[in-house]
Amino acid sequence: MLTRRQIRVKVMQCIYALALSREGSLETQQKFLNQSIAQTFTLYLLMLSLLRELHHLAAERVQKGSRKYLKSPDDEVGNPLRLSENQLFLQLAENPLLKDALAKRKLRQWYLNEEYVKIVLKDILESPLYREYANAPASYEADREFLTVAFREIIAPNQKIYDFLEDEGITWVDDLPLVNTFLLKQLRKMKPGTPHTYFLPPLLKNEEDMEFARELLDKTLLRGADLEKEMEGKTPNWDKERIAEMDAILLKMAIAELLYFPSIPERVTINEYLEIAKEYSTPKSSIFINGVLDKLIREYRESGRLKKTGRGLL
Repeated sequence: MLTRRQIRVKVMQCIYALALSREGSLETQQKFLNQSIAQTFTLYLLMLSLLRELHHLAAERVQKGSRKYLKSPDDEVGNPLRLSENQLFLQLAENPLLKDALAKRKLRQWYLNEEYVKIVLKDILESPLYREYANAPASYEADREFLTVAFREIIAPNQKIYDFLEDEGITWVDDLPLVNTFLLKQLRKMKPGTPHTYFLPPLLKNEEDMEFARELLDKTLLRGADLEKEMEGKTPNWDKERIAEMDAILLKMAIAELLYFPSIPERVTINEYLEIAKEYSTPKSSIFINGVLDKLIREYRESGRLKKTGRGLL
């Protein structure tokens, strides 16, 4: 679920938090890193839980015979019946492994804050998308198309949900685009016989990813002074105080990868940190970081310090 780029972002967040607080220790940041990675999966489960609660609320209103959203006796817009019968919603609602995972982590946020579920349900039922869906022939394909589009256009971008999650988890705002994108891909691939385990994928591809995260954090923090020296003379128009804090962190992480991670090709390192800089730092940061890293790579090659082996991993 988490790619190497997202792992790098997690490490960056830990180092940046330490730089802002001017306090803490390596052990503290290691714990924060572990928690931050684990919280990504918790957020993923929470978004699945939102879908389950939407279905539960729709089914509850059908059962109670509610017609508060009906605009006329002949108009099915706003009638939650079709939503309650959506086969993908039913697969989520009837998934025992997902139910157990939510119960184990005590993820009851939407149950305890039902007003947010009601807001999203109202947006769905009053949308032109639902009008078209409610009047179309029933099929699994139609159910899947509706849910994926509704998730992409109505649920995922909902500002109320965003604000709620921002208050709930310190790293969830950064994780939300990743989680929503992954969940959307999962919905698009669903089939009638999709196994219960489908919605409980591993957070990391393998243990090597977790080891990479820990090692990158450790080496960047423990060898911070040495990494700063590597940058000296490579930024003639920028003294140390003028380099943005985020740029300095990304440069140190990138240099650590160049010197201490032989299995990661230098081009992969450069591309990854340029993309992260574009998203998390200043508009000109990627140009600045690219220039510094290009100089360093040429220097390392000439001195024989750049030792890369294997194909590397993203």
